Amino acid sequence: MNNEQNSTSGRQNRTKEHLKQALIELLKEKGYHTVTVKNIVDYAAYNRSTFYIHYQDKVELAEDLLISMLQGLEASAGKPHVPGHKVYTATLHAPSFNIVSYIYKNRNFFELINYDDTLPGLHTRFPQTILKIYQEQFIFETINNIPVNMDYFKRYTAYGFYGLLHNWIQDGFRITQEEFIHEVIDLTKTHMYSFKYIGDH
Repeated sequence: MNNEQNSTSGRQNRTKEHLKQALIELLKEKGYHTVTVKNIVDYAAYNRSTFYIHYQDKVELAEDLLISMLQGLEASAGKPHVPGHKVYTATLHAPSFNIVSYIYKNRNFFELINYDDTLPGLHTRFPQTILKIYQEQFIFETINNIPVNMDYFKRYTAYGFYGLLHNWIQDGFRITQEEFIHEVIDLTKTHMYSFKYIGDH
């Protein structure tokens, strides 16, 4: 029985994945407001009844796509770090920025920020997720322990990082992940002495 359940949920996840991918491609082609459920099922080669098993409408599919990608982004941030372990920016190296690899790996999705009529909420919730990661998963230490309003510091650095990511995506990922991370590390060293990963709680 369990195997049957596993294969059913595996199949359902695949179907949802295909529908999400179809939506991404159609958003780039037509824009969100023009896309219909019929377009989505035609593109993914499913029938409408299959679509309605999983989603009520296009809005629910779009929301599921956005939530799943941003949750993945949150999870990716902590992957290279050991909870409670302090990392000094002087010794930062590329794996610390797993979040960049996640964005590059899912670039087909993140390219949607280049479009005006795109996934609802993407332009606001993508930077908010970066801020949430900074607020909830990390403790930062400034250079020479300069006392600052840490809430402001996290907003400043999170939105700065988002600005660089946005530029990299808009630029069509022209420079490699490695080059991009190298630039981010150099900038991070100018204002941050260390950070500690505190994990999801």
